[in-house]
Amino acid sequence: KNIKFIIFIILAIIALYFTRVNYGDHGLNKSILACVIAQKNKSKDMTKEEAEKYCKDEINKKISKWRKMSNLSSEQINQYKVDGYIAPLNILSKEEADEIRKEIEFIEKKWPNELDGLGRNYIHLISPVFDKISHNSKILDAVESVIGKNILICGTTLFIKNPDQKDFVSFHQDAKYIGLEPHNWVTAWLAVTDANEENGCMRMWKGSHKEHLKYHKQKFDKNNLLTRGQTVENVPVSETTPVILKAGQLSLHHPAIVHGSGPNKSKDRRIGFVIQSYIGTDVDQVLGKMYVQQARGNDTFKFHKHVKRPTELMNNNDVVTRKKANEELSKIFYNGSKKIGKY
Repeated sequence: KNIKFIIFIILAIIALYFTRVNYGDHGLNKSILACVIAQKNKSKDMTKEEAEKYCKDEINKKISKWRKMSNLSSEQINQYKVDGYIAPLNILSKEEADEIRKEIEFIEKKWPNELDGLGRNYIHLISPVFDKISHNSKILDAVESVIGKNILICGTTLFIKNPDQKDFVSFHQDAKYIGLEPHNWVTAWLAVTDANEENGCMRMWKGSHKEHLKYHKQKFDKNNLLTRGQTVENVPVSETTPVILKAGQLSLHHPAIVHGSGPNKSKDRRIGFVIQSYIGTDVDQVLGKMYVQQARGNDTFKFHKHVKRPTELMNNNDVVTRKKANEELSKIFYNGSKKIGKY
């Protein structure tokens, strides 16, 4: 019986690991419950409360060990502090990244224009595929190393550059118009396709996050993928560094680092899925209202509206929630502007 119990616990812990990697912390309670049942069967004298405490302690020990293995190293954390970004981080396989692309192109085919303009935002609220990525434990472990254990997902954006267009992203700082204070947050940029200099990968101006937020000129350029075409002018491009990523790799960057990207000159789409951003629960939205999901830890501040995770693609209720979230986001992005752009 003891051998069977030990084997059961080992299998439960392995299952917990893969559940956490794919679905975040939601599998934790089920794993604890399974452990409690097994422990109770082993020891009839143990109360349910004692069994639950034992199981929580044992499973949390394993989780702590895994997090130490997958959190950022001291060298990576120092790179983030000095340079303002970290890359590359290996998150998904090429095959997993290809599945994400298939989800995008399936939505584009079945619901034309759904991802156009403002629709490029909050896709994780209507797609379980993108929800799963946003709650990926490998990403969350890295994010936790930067902003702490209490993490909210406050938005996602698709940045797609097609090969037959001249789309670009002007040099800018995320924190300029997004209204998240204090800057205890980080943007995660996942390459769905390869991102390189030919197809318009991001370029980072190392160390620029250490200075105050810079003046941004609102240009509303036709091909600029930013809301206002907000631009930090006179950036020394030769001093910027390309963030070259393989499909499935991730970069993390600071709210105040100056970055941008050029047009796609390749023969294929360049697709990036951006969690913009992961924020600490202590971060408030000073310009409006944000719809968030709890990714890890606890939210004792309650600054934002919490929403549930999607269980099916384009569920009617989720679509309504996403529409409301995008309406509020637009108010934030164009706060104080006399003109509204297409995003």
